[in-house]
Amino acid sequence: MKKAQLAVRMGTSVAVVAGCLSGAACSASTSALTPSTPAPVSSSAAVPASPSTPPTPSAEPTTASPSPTGPPKFSAKVSRVTRKQLPYSWRPGCPVPVQDLRLITMSYWGFDDKPHTGELVVNKDGTDAIVNVFGRLYDWRWPIYKMQLVDAYKGSDFDSIEADNTSAFNCRPATGSSSWSQHAYGRAVDINPRENPYVSADGSLAHKNARKFGTRPLDAPGVINPGDRVVKAFAKVGWGWGGIWSGAKDFQHFSESGG
Repeated sequence: MKKAQLAVRMGTSVAVVAGCLSGAACSASTSALTPSTPAPVSSSAAVPASPSTPPTPSAEPTTASPSPTGPPKFSAKVSRVTRKQLPYSWRPGCPVPVQDLRLITMSYWGFDDKPHTGELVVNKDGTDAIVNVFGRLYDWRWPIYKMQLVDAYKGSDFDSIEADNTSAFNCRPATGSSSWSQHAYGRAVDINPRENPYVSADGSLAHKNARKFGTRPLDAPGVINPGDRVVKAFAKVGWGWGGIWSGAKDFQHFSESGG
């Protein structure tokens, strides 16, 4: 009896094994023995970045080298003048009415080697000539000591000369005469009167501070000499120089008439 049961059990095991080999029931068991295929790499997996090209260094900021700044160009403004602006240099009875005079505000080059702005009053028909010549003087860096209206000296020609002031209009008689000066018409200008003094026929000078400038030719800043470029510049606009008069010499003086 026991031998018959053992035979039945063995037969059952063999049948199970045989069924496993031919059926799907073994798939789970055999899959454990089959090598697994590696899973594909996800596209989201990190990929080592290739070395980036180092950025090109930006150029160092450059500072423009400062360009030398020269002095301002010559400028001149011509405007009408009022009676109030001429409290001492004009008065009733003068040979020219105020409405025929003009104020010129313009550049001049100083003895300190710097540009300045000064004022002259001249006749309206002389403005172009004066602007032309003084523009040349400025461009040449030819020095002028001071340029104010003679009214700053209460109309005193003597005080204006003592201050070495360049001026034009002043309603006064000519030196040593009872006749009107060309200055009274606004058609004359005196430039650097200390360096270019009025010298009497006997060689005397009224201003002590000008004594060393009483002869010509003379090489010094702001001095006018016979035939020099200042004289020629005025000659080009039709103005004559007092330095060529016979007898007395007026080295500072230029006028439309030459007198």
